Amino acid sequence: MARAVDHPAVGKFADTLERYADGILNHCHYAVGTSKLEGVNNKIKVIKRKAYGFRDERYFCLKVIQAFSTN
Repeated sequence: MARAVDHPAVGKFADTLERYADGILNHCHYAVGTSKLEGVNNKIKVIKRKAYGFRDERYFCLKVIQAFSTN
């Protein structure tokens, strides 16, 4: 229908929809958000802020592992 209108902006929009159709449909079928990933990144940033001035990377890694351990 968009191609029948014969307007450049509508045609460009139709091209964009065709180009991203697989991704759009996949998102509709499998709505996966990035909220958990953002939470992990935020927690690591907080640990990094608290560890300002420490030079031991191994200790930092252990603190990150500790933050996400279930025990």
